[in-house]
Amino acid sequence: MPLALLALAIGAFGIGTTEFVIMGLLPEVAGDFGVSIPTAGFLVTGYALGVVLGAPLMTVLGTKVSRKRMLMLLMGLFIVGNLLSALAPAFSVMLIGRVVASLAHGAFFGIGSVVAADLVAPDKKAGAIAMMFTGLTVANVVGVPLGTFVGQSIGWRVTFGIVAALGVVGLAGIAKLVPDMPKQQGVRLRHELAAFKNAQVLLAMMMTVLGFGGVFAAITYIAPMMTHVAGFADGSVTWLLVLFGLGMVGGNLVGGKYADRALMPLLYVSLGALAVVLALFTLTAHNKVLAAVTIALIGALGFATVPPLQKRVLDQAHGAPTLASAVNIGAFNLGNAVSAWLGGIVIAAGYGYTSPNWVGAALAAAALLLAFLSAALERRDGASSSTVVTGTAPAEQRAVVHH
Repeated sequence: MPLALLALAIGAFGIGTTEFVIMGLLPEVAGDFGVSIPTAGFLVTGYALGVVLGAPLMTVLGTKVSRKRMLMLLMGLFIVGNLLSALAPAFSVMLIGRVVASLAHGAFFGIGSVVAADLVAPDKKAGAIAMMFTGLTVANVVGVPLGTFVGQSIGWRVTFGIVAALGVVGLAGIAKLVPDMPKQQGVRLRHELAAFKNAQVLLAMMMTVLGFGGVFAAITYIAPMMTHVAGFADGSVTWLLVLFGLGMVGGNLVGGKYADRALMPLLYVSLGALAVVLALFTLTAHNKVLAAVTIALIGALGFATVPPLQKRVLDQAHGAPTLASAVNIGAFNLGNAVSAWLGGIVIAAGYGYTSPNWVGAALAAAALLLAFLSAALERRDGASSSTVVTGTAPAEQRAVVHH
């Protein structure tokens, strides 16, 4: 794998850390600014919405520059946003900093996926994408726990300062290691937008929303579920999330390896197994050991879908994949937001802390149905194309086809 993928992974590590570390630092941030925990929660919501909106916006704005330069500009935006958060004199300023940093998120992973895929041979594209996303998964194992520890021990401002420094390292790595890949000639914004007329692109994005949404329906409420149902101490939630992160790392690597060989079968297995495991979590959540194992499995199965779905979008939007790739990253965050909301609804309705697992299982099952639909449409379109070629071509062309 090219060293340029390491630079992309470092940037992904910083982005993954800043996205999730705030969840462990909400009490400290709320206390410093004198706001309630629910109000401080807008730092999470604002970031997620910024990713959804920023992914297409920043990608469109970057259509006039090379992909390498755009990646560098996005890392610069990420650095500014985290510095603004670290130095914020008021809560509103920190919220602005979070939104600024989030604007870089979707476009970085979207453009970075295209760059990573272009750096390697066609049969290794999913593996290259997975290598970049390894930075995001490792952030959940190393960056988030360490950032939380530093924030609770020294101060949350130090955490965001360190994240900004990671951004500087990522920026330097991209500048040094990523080759200058000029914008593809003849590809304009209308070509990028045309990808969304492709039903397969839209189906892949819906699978992203529903599949990873299933993961976050459960994981969003992991703390009350584990402390009130499984009986874990409050301090155990951190290492449970580390288990989830380790599962993500493993699933990402497996997904990257097999998506290049059997993309759709991999989606069938991972989405189907994810639906089953999430449903079983309503039972295993009552046992500490089984709950810990299930959490790791959810992370693994959920992230095993990321490289194949991202590659699916790139393949189906061939020729002009950058915008579609970035929007698919926004789809992950849209799924996170919607599933967390649905999980909150069933808890508020009195169905208990394990009820979001049923929501997650239903979402994953719906994603599996869309995968079957996508494959069926692809087979039908392929058969139609074959009929057209063999049925209407001149005799000499048909002879070549049959030969």
